[in-house]
Amino acid sequence: MALRQIRFFDDDILRKKCKFVDLIDDKIRQILNDMADTMYKEHGGGLAAPQIGILKRLVVVDMGQGLIKLVNPTIIQQEGTQEVVEGCLSIPNILGKLKRPQKVMVQALNENGEQIILTGQGDLAKCYCHEIDHLEGILFTDLVTEYIR
Repeated sequence: MALRQIRFFDDDILRKKCKFVDLIDDKIRQILNDMADTMYKEHGGGLAAPQIGILKRLVVVDMGQGLIKLVNPTIIQQEGTQEVVEGCLSIPNILGKLKRPQKVMVQALNENGEQIILTGQGDLAKCYCHEIDHLEGILFTDLVTEYIR
């Protein structure tokens, strides 16, 4: 178990675009494992690599259906809209309402370099969008329509 330090909202790295991963090797798999350990310790539903200071397109998600590790994820299709409440491990103690797609289809590579396509609805769709936004330097606070105190 290796925990990584979460970067907070005032860290410039959270505003940078991440680079695509060209080679999935043991180093990348270790980063994904460390990200998962960190996410679970902090009781999060997802974590993107820039949140631990790494500018690579890596995401881990677990919204209660098991751990999902994604390399170079991209949203390739979305449907509907939903109003959601979001928070973020990098922006503690802040919640906000915003709109997200109700359903998304994500294309990525798994930790073995195999192409996968996943569909998420409701909270899972929200989580995919939130974490993939991190890879583009977008924080949920950029999209908030109303803050919840």
